Amino acid sequence: MTRKTGIIPKAPAARILMKAGADRVSADAVDAFVEVIQEIAENIGTHAVNVARHSGRKTVQEADIKLASK
Repeated sequence: MTRKTGIIPKAPAARILMKAGADRVSADAVDAFVEVIQEIAENIGTHAVNVARHSGRKTVQEADIKLASK
């Protein structure tokens, strides 16, 4: 059995879904949610890095993240 390790932990993702109003959440739903969140986060991260580079910086700052998420 191989263990799949992700960047985003499943338990907090399940808590987000529960806080959003779900009574119960299946393991498959948590896996799908984690996958979607990770993809969105990677896209924002890539865009934020490009914004920082365009500004002549190597350091990604809070404003870069906020701009990239819009």
